[in-house]
Amino acid sequence: MTETDPESDTTVASTTPPELKDRIDSGEDVFILDARSKGNFEEWHIDGENVDIVNYPYFELLDGIPENLHADLPDDQRITVLCAKGGSSELVAEHLDEDGYDVDHLAHGMKGWARIYEYQELDVDVDATVAQYRRPSSGCLAYLVVSDGEAAVIDPLRAFTDEYVQDARTLGADLVYALDTHVHADHISGIRDLATETDATAVLPAAAADRGVDYEQSYETVTDGDILSVGDIDIEVIYTPGHTTGMTAYKVGDVLFTGDGLFTESVARPDLEDPETAKDAARTLYESLQKQVLTQPDDTVVAPAHFSDAATPNDDGTYTAELGDLVERMDALTMDEDEFVEFIVADMPPQPANYEDIIATNLGQQAPDNEEAFELELGPNNCAASDEALTN
Repeated sequence: MTETDPESDTTVASTTPPELKDRIDSGEDVFILDARSKGNFEEWHIDGENVDIVNYPYFELLDGIPENLHADLPDDQRITVLCAKGGSSELVAEHLDEDGYDVDHLAHGMKGWARIYEYQELDVDVDATVAQYRRPSSGCLAYLVVSDGEAAVIDPLRAFTDEYVQDARTLGADLVYALDTHVHADHISGIRDLATETDATAVLPAAAADRGVDYEQSYETVTDGDILSVGDIDIEVIYTPGHTTGMTAYKVGDVLFTGDGLFTESVARPDLEDPETAKDAARTLYESLQKQVLTQPDDTVVAPAHFSDAATPNDDGTYTAELGDLVERMDALTMDEDEFVEFIVADMPPQPANYEDIIATNLGQQAPDNEEAFELELGPNNCAASDEALTN
């Protein structure tokens, strides 16, 4: 531990969420003391191969650092303390500073971590700019497609509406479509907000709208085989039910935006719309994968709506994979139907936090304000059937 001046009243240093993310991405060894409750920590926390993390609830640290925690803390490494919003972590960091540790705390806590949103253009063979947005806190992915002065956003998040508008403007394009692949259960959709703030048309799969969508804003629906034009490119609509009855993929050139139907590390879970019909939905998912997705060329670039901790990013940080590669290394894609169904329903992860309220909001049946909506979607997405679907 380092020596400190007992007469000093300097404020403990803070680090911003992007700064912490940069440290992790650079490969720096990072040590985190997570001062949230055990339940909140177990539900979601910052992870990484170069991240060591200890959970010790804040209420047990009010009077200082207990001896048993000292044994778990490094003497020769910076400790970053975090909590839910950033206030409690500062107090804990002050205790650590008084005890001589090299310490800072995460400004705005895990709520600030959830505000990180990363943009990266994909290296794909398409006569358009295709960019992937990543939300590290939850694994949510969205996409911007720009061609000849027009743009579409696929699976936008309401919390980041301004980013899509600004990025399209930066690329010299007007948003003409805001599309959802299905009724999401893990985040609040941004298609209505984009339609309100721009001249974009909100688009839903017809089968998704049939679940009882009730929007104040106008929207259009699409079905299998429909084509939407954006600048000089076409967006092909491919119906792929299974994860939900409305699940639909969109294809632009050799890029297939699979929504929650197929990820780079797993396949969809079939129980979020109706847990009682999960087995039937799994059979539908199998048929969609076999007939609609796996019939695409092997060099088709799969661009999903989510990634989990089990997913391996590309060198540029994006999460995409060629379809042929996924078939080679994902057991679930080569199983027969009965084996696939049993595998998918056998060990599904916990349901996304607040998923019933999120679904109701995305159907237009609830209307939380922006802050309430942001709180609803904090946490992991948990939309994949199993991280073990990718085993080779």
